[in-house]
Amino acid sequence: MTQPVFPPLFEGLALEGPADPFEKACSHAIRGCDAGLVVHNVGANSLNAAIVFAPDVPLRDAVMMLPLCAVGFQNALGALAPPEVAVHLDWHGGLRINGAVCGSLRIAAQTADPEAEPDWIVVGLTLPLWPQSDDPGTTPDETTLYAEGCADVNAVDLLESWVKHTLVGINTWTDEGAGNLHRDWRGLAYGIGEDITRNGITGTFLGIDERFGMLLREAETTHLIPLTEVLEG
Repeated sequence: MTQPVFPPLFEGLALEGPADPFEKACSHAIRGCDAGLVVHNVGANSLNAAIVFAPDVPLRDAVMMLPLCAVGFQNALGALAPPEVAVHLDWHGGLRINGAVCGSLRIAAQTADPEAEPDWIVVGLTLPLWPQSDDPGTTPDETTLYAEGCADVNAVDLLESWVKHTLVGINTWTDEGAGNLHRDWRGLAYGIGEDITRNGITGTFLGIDERFGMLLREAETTHLIPLTEVLEG
């Protein structure tokens, strides 16, 4: 398989078999690898990858790498897929293609303290390419990339594009702040205005605050659920 080519300052590390890029990236980050490591595992049925970051801001702001990478994925797929393919983003990192769940993003950090500056952050991508079952009707709310009219999208090209578009998002965030990220994410957000349950609270998803915290309206009370709540330990 052709190895992906990444922008300068990014370095690829290919895995094979069942190896999990997210776990491997976290392991390398703990040992002190440089930011920009892209661990990837492109298989016949799935694309899995993870990027190591070192944002020089407190965790409460650095956690915005999750929606930033999500918008980067939408931009990447939008550049390669047919124009009728719709991508939407769940607040917690879920990806939806044409309305159905199709993979997700996840995030981990060196610290859980919102006020501390993390030594590293890892954002991982899991994207199913082909159904694992011969009967996809058993999971009607889930789909795969190639089942949604994207059979001509090469997984390696998509991985390269995700990293490139994420880099563009990082540069914009660094130079101009989070305003563009907020605008872009809101235009792709799934479920705003609908009733959902999060952290044991059921209410109407009103939107997000300036740090992408979820605003959840329950009766007469609006709860704020920080985005740091989705960090994996």
